[in-house]
Amino acid sequence: MKIAIACDPAGMPLKGPIEETLTELGIEYVDLGMHEGDCRDYPVFALRVANKVVNKECDLGIVLCGTGAGIGMAANKVQGIRCVICSDTYTAKMSRLHNNANMLALGARVVGTELAKDIVRIWLMTEFEG
Repeated sequence: MKIAIACDPAGMPLKGPIEETLTELGIEYVDLGMHEGDCRDYPVFALRVANKVVNKECDLGIVLCGTGAGIGMAANKVQGIRCVICSDTYTAKMSRLHNNANMLALGARVVGTELAKDIVRIWLMTEFEG
């Protein structure tokens, strides 16, 4: 499994801890920003990740902003993307189990670090039931 991950400036507090979680799980990831000198607009990062997912360069995507709402809605404008904007573990599980979500959006201003890591673990470990 390979994950694409990106964030805008407001999502930065969660990016490192989520990347650490991916490493702990033995999951390869591609960091698509935010990096120094990058544009600061969340739609740019949503599009970077969404394109990697729809082009099958990555299996799933994770995007981060302040609330998860803006970056998640921007991702959902890309045909073939099913991005869940999530702030709890139950929604994370059900979005994969029943909806086959292929992207996860989290908000660093609404979800604490430990909860975000739990959401990511559950989301990644839940398979679509068909």
